[in-house]
Amino acid sequence: MSREPKDLHDFEDVAENYDLYLDVMYKNEDNHAGFLDFYLDFAKEYGQEGVIDIACGTGVVALYLAEHGIIADATDLSEAMCRVTAEKAKAGGYNLNVFPANMTEFRSDRKYSCAIIARSGFMHLTTPELQRAALINIRENLTDGGMLTFNTFDPNPFFQAQQMNTKDTDYSFRLEYTNKQGRREKIYNAISYDPTTQVMFGNWKFETLDDAGNVTEERIRPLRMRQTYRQEMKYLLELCGYEIVNIYNGYTKVPADTVAKNVIWCVRKK
Repeated sequence: MSREPKDLHDFEDVAENYDLYLDVMYKNEDNHAGFLDFYLDFAKEYGQEGVIDIACGTGVVALYLAEHGIIADATDLSEAMCRVTAEKAKAGGYNLNVFPANMTEFRSDRKYSCAIIARSGFMHLTTPELQRAALINIRENLTDGGMLTFNTFDPNPFFQAQQMNTKDTDYSFRLEYTNKQGRREKIYNAISYDPTTQVMFGNWKFETLDDAGNVTEERIRPLRMRQTYRQEMKYLLELCGYEIVNIYNGYTKVPADTVAKNVIWCVRKK
């Protein structure tokens, strides 16, 4: 299985600042309430035979589980993210098995009863073929009846229409934060949408500022994510050998009976 092109989270500068800018982002967005406790409850309920945190990023979920007595394996396609996760685990005194791998191909010397893909990791699979390969591979790494949770977004036609007319240089301000070096940085997004592939693509621009507010450095980092319609996902899960247990609108476990910003899937290996 070929690797996806280099993406936002593959870059060292993004990995080292990821937690810092997400802290600011999540203060301004309302779709992550209950984020960590959702995964802790999920791991407690289904992880008796082992937990794996797939697309672990900087290990926020894996470390939160460890703090509550659940030691999970952690993997990510990005070697930079895995290094950050391993460093944080070591600093916290946790002996975690952290390894870089593609979710379409990873193998472990054990099987897990619980697999977690948090923070839209699944959406970085930008073709149906990659999505299917990941679901089948994860299924092979699950015990019989093992559980998987991941999230998607219900596509919004209004935003899709806007993004279809946006170029990758049409930047909008997203947030300001303080980076690892103690410098102010501003983040801008320019996101377009291809209705044929259902892929959102574009760039994040990072501007580092001096004390006077002048830009001293600019970095452009690409981002690609696929929007998947809910009925499409239901068919894909059935095709890949899963049954749906719950579909939530957000991490507070509200049933996803209407259009949702954040669709949380909880599915079982048949």
